[in-house]
Order: sequence, then structure tokens, then C-alpha cells
Amino acid sequence: MTVSDKAEGGRPELIKAVPVRHPGRWVAAAAVAVLAAMLISNLLTSEAYNWSEQWKYFLSPPVLNGVRNTIWLTIAAMIGGIGLGVMLALMRLSSNPLLRGASWLYLWVFRGTPLYTQLLIWGNIGALFPKIGLGIPFGPEFVSFETNALYSAAAAAALGLILNEAAYMAEIVRAGVLAVDPGQQEAAHALGMTSMQTMRRVVLPQAMRVIVPPTGNEAISMLKNTSLVAAIPYLELTFTAQTIYANTYQIIPMLIMACLWYLILSSIMMTGQYYLERHYARGTVGSGGRMGLRARLAARGGGGGQ
Repeated sequence: MTVSDKAEGGRPELIKAVPVRHPGRWVAAAAVAVLAAMLISNLLTSEAYNWSEQWKYFLSPPVLNGVRNTIWLTIAAMIGGIGLGVMLALMRLSSNPLLRGASWLYLWVFRGTPLYTQLLIWGNIGALFPKIGLGIPFGPEFVSFETNALYSAAAAAALGLILNEAAYMAEIVRAGVLAVDPGQQEAAHALGMTSMQTMRRVVLPQAMRVIVPPTGNEAISMLKNTSLVAAIPYLELTFTAQTIYANTYQIIPMLIMACLWYLILSSIMMTGQYYLERHYARGTVGSGGRMGLRARLAARGGGGGQ
């Protein structure tokens, strides 16, 4: 720095900071504002939405029944899928090659074929197995039943969703288990725990931090995937909307109404997912908990008193 750059007393002049201009942000903001105004104008002025027709059916008994069926299908699919998925994940991690092979084959089939096609098969399973019986393989049957007499559309929808979801949950659980430090299992075995005790008491509780976020996403996806059971068919929310507009010819209003219901249910599930993730993230960096604060202070050199 030269003498001419210094003020009186030999001290440098104050730097006059010039803010960096971002014209691209203003252009993007203007474009978004124009698009938002166009969307709002379309929602308020277009007669195609027919908001009065939507409100007429929004809380009608058929629609509420479709919403109930959608909710119970989602719950049944996730509970069954998680239970079967945990078992498949443990089979994939087993040292038994037969169990590993069976699990891999299951995942290959159910992840490699479309859910819609699987639901069509389960809805028409009576054509493949007309009767269900108990007896000796390649021998006489002791008792048999007509498949269609025991198999309802609700059972076909739930079974199809559960078996498909289990394949994806198996990979999520397996990833969570592999994320746990192997030393944790070694320490548990050193304390005399069996493999099942180690998995239940040590590994899975720690793996939940990794398992919960994708499982929440799977639950929200499952809520929307229930619309595919119209292939069976079964009266869930989307199929109910279809039956209504088949009579009223109000296609767009009924589909928009169904989307609004899905948005409401998804928002509730997202809120629950947020609190569940926060619960299992306790004690980690960024969780906001006591241990997270200690870790951040230690990273900054501020210590972390006992």
C-alpha cells in the first residue's frame, strides 16, 4: 500500500463495500411472480374447476369411504411391508446362502415388475389357483376351498401392496443395519448376547436414524400408490372419484378433489415424519439436542464439559 492510499495519521482509509448485484435473481423472481399470478387467475376464473361441484362431493359419504379405504390400505401395507421387509433384510445379511438367495430372488421379482401389473395378477389370482387346499404335496387333499370365495378385492389390494412394499423396505432396513458400526455387534457378542438379541437391542435401535427418513418417504409414496388398486378394482379415493365423474362427466373437478384429499393426508404424514425423525436423531450433530450441542462446541474448540 502506498502513502497516497493512507489517510492522515498513517492509517488506511475505510473500505467502501459495494454490494454484489444479482440481476438473474430479479429476473427469476419476476418470472415466478408472473407464473404465480397466471395460476391464481386461472384457478379463480376458469369454469373447468367447478369448485361448487367439488365442494358438493368433497365430504360426501362415497368420497369419505374412499378416503377411509385409502388410509387403511396405506397403514396395512406399511405395517405388513415393514414386518416382512425386516425379515427379508435379515435373510440378505445371513451367512446362510440359501436364505440370501431366497431373499435376493424375492427382491428381484417384486422390484423388477410394475406394481400395477402385480395388482392385476393378485386381483385375478383365482384364474391361476381356482382352489386353495391343504394336503400332501402330489397327493390327496384333506380340505379345499374356492379361491374366489375366500379372496376379496380388499384382501387382493392389501396383499399386493404389502408384498411389493416389503421388497423396498428390505433394502432400506439392510442399508440401516450396515450403517451401524460393526464394533457394536462385536461388543454385544462379547457381553454374551445372541445374534437376535444383538439385532433387537443394539443394531436396530441405532439403525432407526437411517431407516426412518426413507421409510417416511415410502409411506407417503404408498398413500399415492393405493390409487393403483383401481386395477382390481377396489373403492379407494381415486376409483371413487372415477365412479362419480363417470356419472356426472365432471372429470377435472373430481380429479382435483381427489388431489386435494391426497395433499391433506400427505401433509399430515409429513408432519408425523418430521417429529419421528427428530426423535431418532437425538444425540447426533445437528439434531438440536444436548449431545448435538456438545458435539458442535467440541468441533469449534469450545470444549464440552461433562
